[in-house]
Amino acid sequence: MFVTRFAPSPTGPLHLGHAYSALLAHDMAMAAGGIFLLRIEDIDQERARPEWEAQIYDDLHWLGLDWAHPPMRQSQRQSAYVAALDDLWDRHLLFPCACSRRDLLLSGQAPQEGAEAVHDACHRKCTPQPGGVPYPPRVQGQHLRLDMRNALALCKHHNVAGIDDQHGLSFQETGPTHRGTVFTARSAYATDIADVVIARRDIATSYHLSVVVDDAAQGITHVVRGEDLFEATRIHVLLQKLLHLPTPIYHHHRLIRDEAGKRLAKRDDARALAKYRAEGATPTDIRRLVGLDHG
Repeated sequence: MFVTRFAPSPTGPLHLGHAYSALLAHDMAMAAGGIFLLRIEDIDQERARPEWEAQIYDDLHWLGLDWAHPPMRQSQRQSAYVAALDDLWDRHLLFPCACSRRDLLLSGQAPQEGAEAVHDACHRKCTPQPGGVPYPPRVQGQHLRLDMRNALALCKHHNVAGIDDQHGLSFQETGPTHRGTVFTARSAYATDIADVVIARRDIATSYHLSVVVDDAAQGITHVVRGEDLFEATRIHVLLQKLLHLPTPIYHHHRLIRDEAGKRLAKRDDARALAKYRAEGATPTDIRRLVGLDHG
């Protein structure tokens, strides 16, 4: 069974890029006789707004999309994230981070094009306790980082997914840019990704942790999302292995860009679906604008 999802954040209006991602995921699910689900990624309650969430439902229904089950809302799943953090902590795979909130402002959110999607330079300010000794008990309200050294050692010791210096971890990709088996060498995890942030003090999780836990909880078999998240998939695959969760098949699609070639963002109100609707556009017009008219 093909099960995929669309997972917007209620922090602004949906634009043409969101429409493309949602329509493509829905089309792929329907073509495979599968299931399309919706998840509201509202872990950042400082930025999430109920009016934006209501607009998401309205815009998606206007596009002709429906979902098989009630939407999953991340703000209601803190206990699942805490359980995952406790599991990682108890196995010496996390350590506290002393970076400031400003340092970590983007670390708990989905990576964006043009930003450091994987490597986090400020990790060098923090080091795990020597020898992998944990900090018992885990203190609530801390920034937490993945101890990459211990994580890789654990994977190698238990032969997780055959990880080794040559091949590392892998996932299956069906997108237009990368197809087939994508490998990340063990050495690249240590040098390129390093001790990535797994939980922020203010939201008690991160995009990386929540997306992995929630995909498993929803039974997602195929993740359809933008190519700006391709590099972050390496982090997600590692977390899936560490948490004993299945790894979906990934499809990282092209991005919808403006006339200057820049990826659309929520600040691009001129391309908000609500404005197209107000100007008389139809769902068919939106499909044509994003290249899904099949004509």
